[in-house]
Amino acid sequence: MKAKIRTPYFEIGTKNYIYGDTVLEYALAADKAAEKYDIDVLFITPAVEIRRVAENTKHLIVLAPYMDTLRPGRGMADILPEALKAAGAKGVVINHCEKPMSLPQMKATIDRARELDFLVFACADTLEEAKAIAQLHPDIINPEPSAIIGGGKGVSPMDYVMDSIREIKSVYPDIMVEQAAGITNGQQVYDFIMAGSEAAGAASGIMNAKDPIAMIDEMIAATRRAADDLKKREK
Repeated sequence: MKAKIRTPYFEIGTKNYIYGDTVLEYALAADKAAEKYDIDVLFITPAVEIRRVAENTKHLIVLAPYMDTLRPGRGMADILPEALKAAGAKGVVINHCEKPMSLPQMKATIDRARELDFLVFACADTLEEAKAIAQLHPDIINPEPSAIIGGGKGVSPMDYVMDSIREIKSVYPDIMVEQAAGITNGQQVYDFIMAGSEAAGAASGIMNAKDPIAMIDEMIAATRRAADDLKKREK
């Protein structure tokens, strides 16, 4: 059964900033914060660390950063979807700017992901690309311009957040939209969720922070604060 995500959620990407025991250290910190603040946390980790993270945490939704579309059998060095699932992954990222895909590749990957009840987290560089990807019905789209990823500048202006949400949901309303590029502090997490994003996320904003463990807690706490304030707004 496909993992269900409550919104707003928070997403952490380790990329290859860290490896080995440090990945588990950060995963445990995220797991602790997810429980503390009762927030769903997606944790995207290198494939070689998926099993260790999945087996040592209880509250994280672990995603693979990529997968190939082959089936069990031949395919030396390719990343087998079934192996990711067996390791504990609940989903996969597609089309990150550091691992871009063509639309046919994305469709093939989404089709394979559906066979395994995987969540699909799709990245898009432009609003036009996001609308094209939306037609493939991934679970999540992260419309992050590659020019600001890792730059610590956030998605600016805020109009971009509103525009991307409107454009994506005009194609397929059920897609969750996450803003993540350039986020470096909890206030940005709060601001983007309050502006309409169903989630926020960070990679370099955590990995390059002076105290990454504290930043994990700060950003997940900000997600909780936004969730509470959204409930108040609805009353």
